[in-house]
Amino acid sequence: MARLILSSKILDGLDFGAPSAERDIGRGLEKCFVESATYNRVHSGAKTVLLGNRGSGKSAIFQVLAKRERTAGNRVIELSPEDYSYELLSSTMAAENAGAWAKHGAYAAAWKYLLYVLVMKEVARKGMRLAKGAGADINAYLRKNHANVQMGRISLLISYLKRLENIKLGPIEAGAKTRELDRLYNLEEIHSLLPALQKVLDRQRVTIVVDELDRGWDSSEDAKAFVAGLFQACVSVNNLHPNLTVCVSLRRELYDDIPALYEDAQKYRDLLETIRWSEDSLLELIAKRIRYSAREMGYDAQVLDRADDLTCWNAVFAPVPGGPVDGSFRYVADRTLYRPREIIEFCTTVLEVARDRAPALPLPFEMLRPAERGYSEERTKDIAAEYRFQYPGLLGVFEVFRGRDHTFDREDLQLLCLELVLGDVPTNGTSSWLPARDPDGLIEVLWQTGFLTARPVGDAAPAGDGREGFIGVHQVQHLNLAAVQRFQVHPMFRAYLGMRIG
Repeated sequence: MARLILSSKILDGLDFGAPSAERDIGRGLEKCFVESATYNRVHSGAKTVLLGNRGSGKSAIFQVLAKRERTAGNRVIELSPEDYSYELLSSTMAAENAGAWAKHGAYAAAWKYLLYVLVMKEVARKGMRLAKGAGADINAYLRKNHANVQMGRISLLISYLKRLENIKLGPIEAGAKTRELDRLYNLEEIHSLLPALQKVLDRQRVTIVVDELDRGWDSSEDAKAFVAGLFQACVSVNNLHPNLTVCVSLRRELYDDIPALYEDAQKYRDLLETIRWSEDSLLELIAKRIRYSAREMGYDAQVLDRADDLTCWNAVFAPVPGGPVDGSFRYVADRTLYRPREIIEFCTTVLEVARDRAPALPLPFEMLRPAERGYSEERTKDIAAEYRFQYPGLLGVFEVFRGRDHTFDREDLQLLCLELVLGDVPTNGTSSWLPARDPDGLIEVLWQTGFLTARPVGDAAPAGDGREGFIGVHQVQHLNLAAVQRFQVHPMFRAYLGMRIG
């Protein structure tokens, strides 16, 4: 394999990107973007609901999708955290048990209303050419009902919800209440405009992306109804016209935390796309960013393009002395849950350490270790925070492993988990979930959150990779944990917890 030699001067301009896709889009994200099969399925409209863990690249897919749609002359509506507030919803709306007014259906109706109104506003913007009849009807409706440009998107959603709430909970005669609710649930106010909107969409494509629904998530009744209603609304709106697509992203653990979505899984399964990364795709991501930075620094593009991904990596990060040629990459990848944000953060931290020491390229393997300590602490705390609604106090559970051997026989791990469940080893803030678990249930939680890896038995066991055959939840979709006899704490957590090599 030919070597790629880069000057140490590139350290000043080498940029692995921002952890946030919203900031990264202005730093060359599109040119470094890994155009995966997942992206292509979302872009084609085959999949409209994107699931993934925090940092898995959901926002990056939507940022690139939006930019490319606009470049093609299509219209894009982006709904971001500024457009919704779970705290505002909870403080504004009455509780569901105050009249049992079925919030899921109300939120679905309000979401459909909001999405249709936003699309009509978008296609009626200045400079848009509408079909005369269709355009006149849509414009007349907007002038009459939505001339107040100051009303934000969340306000529009809440106003429709309040109309439903006032009818459902107000002192209205039963028959009139039923008729008015039917009118609101069926969107009669705008239903007659949908054929006109379809005519407009014959000539104009519109994409709506709803991202970062986890921002400010509080697991409240309204938050769950908000997301569940959105899913139902998207299915309906996406059926209006092939040129209208609504795409939604959601963190996997929040999806699992919303009973209405879990119960309706069959309705959405064909629309769901779960983001998954492998070592090869993570290496491709970093190599693309190395090539991009080197090209921006004046390196020959043809030379960079001829270098394969591992050659690009080894031009910046030297292999492990006496180890395999991909040793340093595997060391870094092993300290991630295969999420792009993690490998970007690790590599960026190494660069920051290296710049203070002004070394030559490639950076020696020893440079990884001082960067690993801070990275490990950040990721341990981030993972605990990621699951704070399902498993509050999870960081305290992680802390119980501090200073221990990182490898456990099943029996020893069960005993430690029993002590945790019974409270013999104290933890803070775990009373809502930990006492209800048995030891095997706690092992399942630690596996699902990525804290534990397992050595499978039988055909599922990997062989010959030099890693003792331990794998994590990010590497396999299904694993019979009940048959596993050996576990390890994932390498990402070990440096922070000061764990011993067993």
